[in-house]
Amino acid sequence: MREIVLDTETTGFEPGEGDRIVEIGAVELMRHVPTGRTYHQYINPQRSMPAEAFAVHGLGDEFLADKPLFKDIADDFLAFIGEAKLVIHNAAFDMKFLNAELGWVQKPAISMDRALDTLAIARRRFPGSPASLDALCRRFGIDNTSRTLHGALLDSEILAEVYLELIGGRQPDFALAQGSNAPSGNGVDQGRVGPRPVPLPPRITAEESAAHAAFVDTLGDAAVWKKLS
Repeated sequence: MREIVLDTETTGFEPGEGDRIVEIGAVELMRHVPTGRTYHQYINPQRSMPAEAFAVHGLGDEFLADKPLFKDIADDFLAFIGEAKLVIHNAAFDMKFLNAELGWVQKPAISMDRALDTLAIARRRFPGSPASLDALCRRFGIDNTSRTLHGALLDSEILAEVYLELIGGRQPDFALAQGSNAPSGNGVDQGRVGPRPVPLPPRITAEESAAHAAFVDTLGDAAVWKKLS
């Protein structure tokens, strides 16, 4: 299962009012594990940067002046995300901008069905608690000290860690924190799952089992496999 954890930075809040994407960052996950593949691109918005937006991400007119336009990077971006699920914090915001930019360059829109909103997941898991990326980092003990300004790639990397915590991917018992006094957030017991009432049938054949046993015999009496059998 391939997923893309994604974030954007923009000039404001509304593409319909002339706001544009100025940065895209994305991290590839395969079966919930980061592969090391990332996508990062600054984009010239062809408009001036409002002071309020500059205060958030620090991307100014001079820095962005020589960056490519969205139309020049659209194909590379679409090739990177492919058909993967998109993991986004406050997905409606980023998808609104991505689809506006794609529409302006006559590219098909990305279906909202592909977006997995970690903000919505966090609000379901921890109703009434702060669900910003910084708040979730504090909850899960994720180091975000390098996040002095918003940056799309850094935020994507941090969000990937948060996402794995939200789905229990980093903790084998799916608990939210170590210790019996960890808050569950929703009143549901999230302790370790008990044994299956009926064991699953073996997935290897008798021939495969015999071949493995024969191989282990060649390793001598000190073989680790013999201690596990």
